[in-house]
Amino acid sequence: MAFLTAWKRAASRKSDRRTSVSSLRDALDQCMTALDLFLTNQFSEALNYLKPRTKESMYHSLTYATILGMQAMMTFDPQDILLAGNMMKEAQSLCQRHRKKSSMTDSFSSLVHRATLDQFTEEEIHAEVCYAECLLQRAALTFLQDENMTLSMLPTRILRLLEFVGFSGNKDYGLLQLEEGASGHSFRAVLCVMLLLCYHTFLTFVLGTGNVNIEQAEKLLKPYLKRYPKGAIFLFFAGRIEAIKGNVDTAIGRFEECCEAQQHWKQFHHMCYWELMWCFTYKGQWKMAYFYADLLSKENSWSKATYIYMKAAYLSMFGKEDCKPFGDDEVELFRAVPGLKLKIAGKSLPTEKFAIRKSRRYLSPNPVSLPVPALEMMYIWNGYAVIGKQPELTDGILEIITKAEEMLERGPENEYSVDDDCLVKLLKGLCLKYLGRVQEAEENFRSISANEKKIKYDHYLIPNALLELALLFLEQGRNEEAVKLLETAKQNYKNYSMESRTHFRIQAATLQAKSSLENGSRSLVSSVSL
Repeated sequence: MAFLTAWKRAASRKSDRRTSVSSLRDALDQCMTALDLFLTNQFSEALNYLKPRTKESMYHSLTYATILGMQAMMTFDPQDILLAGNMMKEAQSLCQRHRKKSSMTDSFSSLVHRATLDQFTEEEIHAEVCYAECLLQRAALTFLQDENMTLSMLPTRILRLLEFVGFSGNKDYGLLQLEEGASGHSFRAVLCVMLLLCYHTFLTFVLGTGNVNIEQAEKLLKPYLKRYPKGAIFLFFAGRIEAIKGNVDTAIGRFEECCEAQQHWKQFHHMCYWELMWCFTYKGQWKMAYFYADLLSKENSWSKATYIYMKAAYLSMFGKEDCKPFGDDEVELFRAVPGLKLKIAGKSLPTEKFAIRKSRRYLSPNPVSLPVPALEMMYIWNGYAVIGKQPELTDGILEIITKAEEMLERGPENEYSVDDDCLVKLLKGLCLKYLGRVQEAEENFRSISANEKKIKYDHYLIPNALLELALLFLEQGRNEEAVKLLETAKQNYKNYSMESRTHFRIQAATLQAKSSLENGSRSLVSSVSL
């Protein structure tokens, strides 16, 4: 009788395992269906399809939260970020219930012997993976909410954090793992592809030196663009790739196509408006750039202060003969910016803080105009790495900067004169670098450091000038000089505008320089041994 009872229990456990595995496979199939709906612009349908099982199925819960997370990444809306974060937290709790339960003995044993897969049921393995994905996506949402959580951190802690999460030592391994995941045809392959496309077209571009593995990005995108030719997400990435390549007109076409592809989620349109605004900035077409900044200021809630600042910046670039739209006046718009300050989780957005600081000079009854505010903000978003791919675009921007420089030289001296002159020299140096006029570029960058003690407000110009000079030296193979400049920029300057973004770029440039030095040393050793 005891034997029969034990046999029944064992059979029941096997049956439960088979049911569990079958249920997991059904869940994965259903989540693939939902993902397919999402990628064909049927966003609400995808969420409605998943919702009934989000309380019971790990994969339904995770996929539902992932889609909300993607929405948050498009809107930057605090409420969307909060909703996605709460849903991801619920998905994580559900995964926790299905993870392998460990006793005190198991915990002690794991310190001595690493657990192997044969100690887990199939459901427990899936739970571990889903749990890890929840943690990763919650971290990404925190990153989105507060740029790398760096506003309250000292720069040295920023770099330690980056190294800890893999921006330094483990980055290559992490990318290889994502590429391996992206190469399959599983549920996670799409997520891996999207993560890699975000990395190549945004993270390494905006927070790096502008050196993007564009061939890898195109390779990743190609099969998905073929499968989903009207998929808004993939059309958007196609536009980003074309912009980074310097094919601005083609990029504009892609972003317009993305807007036409769907009308359900306006957030995709807003992402495209932002990109279109910059594309027309690269072309020096201020009316069109203003048009998209105006649309964003009316439709999107990410940062009204930034959008209004950009509207004012574009109006200030208009010629005297140009008719200003809607009767807007740049001085009044600049004056409105400080009152639009937004706080997310008690902290302000770095870009918004920058815009507010720049606008304060307009609060005076007789304001001194910013020289080229649109082109300055273009530098903050690394836009010179785009125009640098097309000499005609670079020539056009250089002409505008040169005229601004001449106006500053002719105008009366004021409290902003040195700051404005150094800003113009930084932007001019960038254009000269991309046009191959290296000596002139170096002279412009060096002149900023020479005026360091005279700069009153725009202290960010000094470390950024050192960074740009270091990047110029890297292109010339002057790696040791570059490393010294980067160390100076990192260690000697604190508490300036957009500091975290500058530190990201310094870190990326330092890694590039040290890699070049190591490769040079290995080549020397090889030649000596031969």
